[in-house]
Amino acid sequence: MRGISLFLQARPGSRPTWRQWGGLLLLVGLLQACTLPPMTGRQDSFRLSAQESANTPFGRALDAEIRAHPGQSAIYPVSDAMDAFVSRMLMARHAQRTLDVQYYIWRNDTTGILLLNALKEAADRGVRVRLLLDDNGINDLDALLMDLHQHPQIEVRLFNPFVWRQFKRLGYVLDFPRLNRRMHNKSMTVDGQLTLVGGRNIGDEYFGADDGLVFADLDVLAAGPIVADVSEDFDLYWNSRSAYPLDILPVAALKPTQQPLREALDALRDLPHLPAYLGAVQQSRLVQAILAESLPFEWAPVRMVSDDPAKVFGKLEADELFPAQMFNEIGAPSQTLDLVSPYFVPTAAGTLAFTQLVARGIRVRILTNSLEATDVMAVHAGYAKRRKDLLAGGVSLYEMRKLSSEGERHKSGWGSSSSSLHAKTFVVDAQRVFVGSFNFDPRSANLNTELGFVIDSEKLADSISVVFDQYMPALAYRLSLSEQGKINWTREGEGRKQVLTQEPGANWLRQGWIAFLSALPIESLL
Repeated sequence: MRGISLFLQARPGSRPTWRQWGGLLLLVGLLQACTLPPMTGRQDSFRLSAQESANTPFGRALDAEIRAHPGQSAIYPVSDAMDAFVSRMLMARHAQRTLDVQYYIWRNDTTGILLLNALKEAADRGVRVRLLLDDNGINDLDALLMDLHQHPQIEVRLFNPFVWRQFKRLGYVLDFPRLNRRMHNKSMTVDGQLTLVGGRNIGDEYFGADDGLVFADLDVLAAGPIVADVSEDFDLYWNSRSAYPLDILPVAALKPTQQPLREALDALRDLPHLPAYLGAVQQSRLVQAILAESLPFEWAPVRMVSDDPAKVFGKLEADELFPAQMFNEIGAPSQTLDLVSPYFVPTAAGTLAFTQLVARGIRVRILTNSLEATDVMAVHAGYAKRRKDLLAGGVSLYEMRKLSSEGERHKSGWGSSSSSLHAKTFVVDAQRVFVGSFNFDPRSANLNTELGFVIDSEKLADSISVVFDQYMPALAYRLSLSEQGKINWTREGEGRKQVLTQEPGANWLRQGWIAFLSALPIESLL
């Protein structure tokens, strides 16, 4: 307040000018833009009790198998994009008691709207729906979310929200230290009995419904004891200091009197790909297979790894962060490490760690996006400056090609290969697997919250290793160093091998931009 009083001071006997009043109003407005409202009236809520959860169709169907596999959980990999969409739709359609949904990005597009409607239809049947979304990934969705939030069975909360709804980028300028930290977790849990965890967000590019960029990704459908861990973790986030009910934020002023969701659904009717997606939902027998105990689950020990939501306040110790937890659960490799990360920024410390593994006789293979396939240039710049050191240290590097034509799409361990990699997984010693939201970059390690599973499964590990062994020549460039110390990109396919000495997808403008970004001191933000 002293600053404001000084700002208004003028010559003795004079009155503040209109410019001073305007400046004051602007200053007050900017200060308000950084101030979140108090959580007055917010009520905590929690997962179903074990008894309530067991007394559901999924609970009754899974009970015998859970009892027959003590200490293990059921896992079923979901790699195909269409299957990933269908599984989420069917989980919502067959929910009886609760739906707990947590995502980093939710698009206002075909699949995003269809899934919002599936949540509303579940609520219409009496299902309690808790929808927790990171506020950075819901552009143009405020009206639709407010429409849902007004339903008596649905509550929407935004994690670490922006105050200015229409000017989020300005919010970053005014409140960067807080807003730079995001909730990157992805999970969907039905009736406390079945959960889907992995790398996918909600949107057309994640479910193969986009004519442009399409992501190759990996989720795991799980049942058994691990579901209780995910549910408990969801409660921790839902009741955290960063989860704001939608109706106490400025978005509440929208208060739609019409039916935005109904209007959005009507606008989808003439889209050419809509019948295929709705037809796939109708024809799928996924839920029926679960209820009939015929889905080919694999039973294995599964541990959840998750950041405490307090990570966004930057006050956790290093051993409390996701990387320390994850490596504690999965253990150090003694023979092999196969790593898949779309946004791979190893830093100097990570580069040294990978090359030291190789020096101890451990095979290290890494798959990430090529320049032509990446959707984040700054991340590629952070990775590109470490490539020569990794290669010189004996690390095998692969970069996913941009595969756009149907003739280039090959069946792989993750279904049809797509134009950009988004799966986040790695395998240790062909026995232990991580699947989740964690990217090998400083942002996932230190800034964003993350969620994933460590799974002791040789079968799942083998399916990921097969990607490297059989499909990489057709899907990715293999990098190597020439005698002159230059990077070569080797591409194979259709019975021939091509060695490129220039980075695929690079022109002089892109090369200059990458060089500029690589020189900036932004690695810790990537």
